[in-house]
Amino acid sequence: MTYRYKTHGTCSSEMVVELDGDRISSVQVKGGCSGNLQGICALVKGMKADEVIQRFSGIRCGLKSTSCPDQLAKALVLAKNKAALK
Repeated sequence: MTYRYKTHGTCSSEMVVELDGDRISSVQVKGGCSGNLQGICALVKGMKADEVIQRFSGIRCGLKSTSCPDQLAKALVLAKNKAALK
């Protein structure tokens, strides 16, 4: 299942997350720090969503209250909730 998430408080503007059950098939990010986000997307591919949520939740970028990894965790929480409703 594919989920789109509009980010808040980061340089990136949108994340597209594809889940296969409880595992991440792919993540695409629009905007943000290209190299870092490509690396994050490659690292999380195949991981369980819950593990990424646990590791990335609460990460901050500089003085911001959030970061792209934190926003990915939020996107995954919402994606899992939507999947549970289906």
